[in-house]
Amino acid sequence: MRLPRQHAGFTLIEVMVALAIVAIALMAGLQATTALTRNALRQSDIVLAQLCAENELVKARLSRQMPSVGDTRLTCEQAGRQLQVLTIVRSTPNPSFRRIDAQVLDGDNSILRISTIIGRY
Repeated sequence: MRLPRQHAGFTLIEVMVALAIVAIALMAGLQATTALTRNALRQSDIVLAQLCAENELVKARLSRQMPSVGDTRLTCEQAGRQLQVLTIVRSTPNPSFRRIDAQVLDGDNSILRISTIIGRY
């Protein structure tokens, strides 16, 4: 009498289903890693831009005189990168105060914009 043969191992369909599950999991992991990398680079840009913008606003506060209305563009170097700082001074309804916006640009892309009010001393 012959005993029926038992099959050991996986069928081709089972292997393909397992590979599909692994491929989907790897794609999800790759997308998450890409998003984290992009956010880390963006955070680095924002920190450098904030340093440039805050420097310009502090400079205006420390000058102890009312800034004149108008726009100025300066270059700010941070961590070996050249960023442009556009300082926009506008009058307010109260003549004792001026609004100052410091916008940091990397080429044509705006990274950050910070605003403050400076009063007459």
